[in-house]
Amino acid sequence: MNTKITTIRRAFTGVVTSNKMEKTIVVRVDRTLVHPKYGKRYVRSEKFHVHAPTGTYEIGQTVSFKECRPLSKTKRWTVVA
Repeated sequence: MNTKITTIRRAFTGVVTSNKMEKTIVVRVDRTLVHPKYGKRYVRSEKFHVHAPTGTYEIGQTVSFKECRPLSKTKRWTVVA
């Protein structure tokens, strides 16, 4: 019995907010939600530590990244080249 388990890799696009670490950038991902009762739209943001081996990303640049194996305590994402 040869079964292969496939995992779905999540992917996001966000804006670089910090590039001060070696081979790691911090990316902010914004998503728009609608309040269930009042119907008002509001923005919720989340920060991700992303592995960037080249380290050539600047603050304010838009990058795409995907899920990967754990690389450190907080890094579980890598830049899509």
